[in-house]
Amino acid sequence: MERRKFFKSVGLVTAAAYISPKLFGNDQVSVKASGIEGVPAPEFPALPFAYNALEPYIDARTMEIHYDKHHRAYYTNFLNAIKGTPLEGKPLSDIFAAMSKQTDAVRNNGGGYYNHLFFWNNLSAKSSGPSADLSAAITKSFGSVDKFKEAFNTAAKTRFGSGWAWLYFGADKNLAIASTPNQDNPLMDISQVKGTPLLTLDVWEHAYYLKYQNKRPDYIDAFWNVVKWEEVNRRYQAALEG
Repeated sequence: MERRKFFKSVGLVTAAAYISPKLFGNDQVSVKASGIEGVPAPEFPALPFAYNALEPYIDARTMEIHYDKHHRAYYTNFLNAIKGTPLEGKPLSDIFAAMSKQTDAVRNNGGGYYNHLFFWNNLSAKSSGPSADLSAAITKSFGSVDKFKEAFNTAAKTRFGSGWAWLYFGADKNLAIASTPNQDNPLMDISQVKGTPLLTLDVWEHAYYLKYQNKRPDYIDAFWNVVKWEEVNRRYQAALEG
């Protein structure tokens, strides 16, 4: 394809997201964040916002490819991997708790399905801030909210290759930050990082390369403009009560 025609086709797709964005409301299949550790959705869960909703921090074309190609592939491959096995119909939390006994297909695709679903649910065009309770816990663990962000940024920047950065609630009832490789997450028994996830950032190149190229730090800095703190606050309260 000629260069001019290629960019024209990409432009048309991106423009479509602006002119007629896919708005995912209550009339479409969706999964509440409180239940995403449960049994996998029978249909591919809808994105909770339009492709262009997080502009200019995450561009519409990246969001479209990330969600409709990468995430959908993980979902489909995961369901295929567990179909007809004892894992079919089991909650993700149970599958992750015994991940050391599962195949690479279950590990990689199950993690990819869940991690992305979690990621979408902690993103929003309207970013506020941590609640008073969460701010106090953050200050206790990291010194301040700003120092927490610095530590989280470092975990995301220094993850070699592909993976995720996490804020999680540990067994000691304290907050901690770490990163995991590939599609692992803190709920998996094979993960060196274990706890209840509260916030995550995808640092696979497909999450940012169209807009930021090799400038992962710029993508990480932009992330703080679209954090859905209401969801992080809710998850923190649920972890405390659990």
